[in-house]
Amino acid sequence: MFSKSIFVLLFTVLFCCALFGQSKNPLQLLHSFKIASNGGWDYLAVQPNSNKLFISHGTVVNIIDKTNGDSLGVLNGTTGVHGIAFAPSVHKGYTSNGKINSVTIFDLNTDSIIQQLPVGENPDAIFLEPYSNKIITCNGKSKNLSIIDPITDKVINTIDVGGKPETAVSNNKGKLFVNIEDKNEIVVINTSNFTLEQHWKILPGEAPTGLAIDNKLNRLFAACSDNKLMMVLDATNGHIIDSIPIGAGCDGNVFNAKTNIIYTANGEGTITVIKQLTKDKYTVLETINTQKGARTIAIDTTTNKLYLPTAEFEEKLPTEKRAKIKPNTFKIMVFGY
Repeated sequence: MFSKSIFVLLFTVLFCCALFGQSKNPLQLLHSFKIASNGGWDYLAVQPNSNKLFISHGTVVNIIDKTNGDSLGVLNGTTGVHGIAFAPSVHKGYTSNGKINSVTIFDLNTDSIIQQLPVGENPDAIFLEPYSNKIITCNGKSKNLSIIDPITDKVINTIDVGGKPETAVSNNKGKLFVNIEDKNEIVVINTSNFTLEQHWKILPGEAPTGLAIDNKLNRLFAACSDNKLMMVLDATNGHIIDSIPIGAGCDGNVFNAKTNIIYTANGEGTITVIKQLTKDKYTVLETINTQKGARTIAIDTTTNKLYLPTAEFEEKLPTEKRAKIKPNTFKIMVFGY
């Protein structure tokens, strides 16, 4: 009994010290990289084993040095670009071009365009699914997924998901999880045969946008933009574990497997920092101010730095759906400890 009490006391002390350490070293803005040219934005991605950061920006993709913000090039012909994905084994990159219903394929060594590939309507998120080694696009308007073979650069399958797919993550073992934004659910795809297996409702979460995964503890983190919640689900059965308050307008979140921290990028101008204490217990460590419009996020797993794109806005007029972006104010905010 005595040894057990000592163990509990020691665990409590270490746990409190860990939380204290987090509060003593808050997430902070390290750099702000200004990027020339105008246009909206969506996802951004750090190329593995490289200093390159790829940023969707209206009709182009800006490529900058992630360490100092220097321009390294531009990918053209990507009108309405949303996301960027990499297939390192074949030295290719891929962008999803929402307004022209295509994927741009480019050479990772030279950043030169290889070809344009037609896919579904309004391709949004795009990524390499490791188990199948296929590039997958989430096509919002046609409500399906396009499966691309990076060896042949052909669409080999199309999967109807019954709603608007926003983004997807993999367990790297044959299961793909896809946020269906307009249905308030996550669908499960078998990537061995590319068939849809299950629909998981995530209420009270509404309009899931960002999605991250902890493959060690089998937990999904679905950030919901409409009601400011991040839903935690068991990735083995879809059971809801927890719902955690986050900021408004989240369109992206990431999980740092090294520190067991989830970050949600909230378009209202904040990052919610959430600590995974155990597989079923979570706490909000802090809320960090960013800037209005910083709603997507990328993590550099080698440095633990976070990258968020945004710009400054004009005063919104009553007749406007969205406030206009001020010219030449686009930038990347870099956060770290």
